[in-house]
Amino acid sequence: MKIAAFFDIDGTIFRDSLMTRNFKKLLQYEIISNKTYYSQVADIEKNWAKRYGEYDDYITTISTLYSENLKGINMDFLNFIADQTIESSYEDIYTYSRDRLNYHHKQGHLIFFISGSPDFLVSRMAKKYKATDYRGTVYIADENNNFSGQISKMWNSENKYLAVQELLEKYKLDLDQSYAYGDTIGDLSMLSLVGKPIAINPTKELLKAINSDKKLRDKTEIIVERKNIVYKLPPSVETLDL
Repeated sequence: MKIAAFFDIDGTIFRDSLMTRNFKKLLQYEIISNKTYYSQVADIEKNWAKRYGEYDDYITTISTLYSENLKGINMDFLNFIADQTIESSYEDIYTYSRDRLNYHHKQGHLIFFISGSPDFLVSRMAKKYKATDYRGTVYIADENNNFSGQISKMWNSENKYLAVQELLEKYKLDLDQSYAYGDTIGDLSMLSLVGKPIAINPTKELLKAINSDKKLRDKTEIIVERKNIVYKLPPSVETLDL
């Protein structure tokens, strides 16, 4: 039985979202028009940046625009833009996460990236950090290798649960001795399934979910990285509702 480390990417390894970085590249190549950006995204992005709006609203808007505006675009061209996105962004990661990736490599553990970002971005990030395997939101090509407009999502807890089960069967893993790293409620199933869950800069929703489950609370480490300091906190840490 092999030991694994399951990593979410956006907000857990990467100090941003791969999808939003790629979205900016798509704007540069006019796959998504500036008119669309300013009419549908700009205000939501601004509200999120100023912490008035919710991140989920921002990322949901971008996900919708992906499906609407990339339909019919050749996957080779999307892969070309994905290459540029990852090359310019892949090192923008948390120090703690970089150290943990190095630790798991040195221990000979299997490393899996399970992310809600598009699979054509997740695959490249996985290659950069020598992950054993990966799962991302699949953007389905049609018979002409153009994006069909259909996706198979990977950002919710239910689908991440299924991904872990698939990898468990494929690689014969010991989940009790394995690790998982996540930051949002979408990562809850990954954290619950393993013996050594670590929540990195968790959202309020994830922290509440961990605290509501005694078994999960007792085994979870909470890590917060701010500036050049990494804090380890108890799951029951008091939060301020502003």
